[in-house]
Amino acid sequence: MENLVKHIRFPFTFNVEKLQQEVQNILTQKWINHYNANDYNGDWSSIALLSQGGKSENINAIHIGNEKVSYTEITTSCTYLKDVIDSLLFEKTTARLLRLAAGAYIKPHTDNCLGYEDGVFRIHIPVITNPNVEFILDNERLIMKEGECWYIDANFTHSVANKGTHDRIHLVIDGIRNEWTDQLFFKEANPEQFVKPEPQLTLAEKKLLLAQLKTMNTPIAEELIQKISKEIE
Repeated sequence: MENLVKHIRFPFTFNVEKLQQEVQNILTQKWINHYNANDYNGDWSSIALLSQGGKSENINAIHIGNEKVSYTEITTSCTYLKDVIDSLLFEKTTARLLRLAAGAYIKPHTDNCLGYEDGVFRIHIPVITNPNVEFILDNERLIMKEGECWYIDANFTHSVANKGTHDRIHLVIDGIRNEWTDQLFFKEANPEQFVKPEPQLTLAEKKLLLAQLKTMNTPIAEELIQKISKEIE
């Protein structure tokens, strides 16, 4: 995990005035408290712009069932937000506005298998923020400014504290890796830095795997047998 890219600030920005104007109009809509109730203190809420079933109250990042992902009714009057989402040329699984109220705190946590090395990833676009927001990713504080576009490897431990006097709102987009995103990401870092390292097996696990491989009569199994045998000599 040491060599993996933990975050990227991409070299482009979005129109802050347009983002904030549209989000201000959404503030009167129904925002849903975040479902991970044990992971935060204070007010952390969300509203979906793109969701499974096309419902603004469906703020789940994980899909349940077979309903298609589509834009919610919120985007009918938020053309710029929709343009921002559409400008990122990859398949989206969700797009949400996440609001962390002043004084609220998201506890340190990880989001399993949500890094570019997993083939899926998360983008943050700050819409409203303040200098007293402390976003900590793997013990490093990230200063994300309004209108910027960031990749965050959520497999690493992260937390957020809004120590300011105003709510902090991000547009958060989850998506699936493709050739377009590879070009985007690989301009910022070496492709090898987006490869998950192979898990390190214990000696007992290697011996068990070796025994299982010996029951298989295939060329690949034989290669692995030779490799593992050398490792445990």
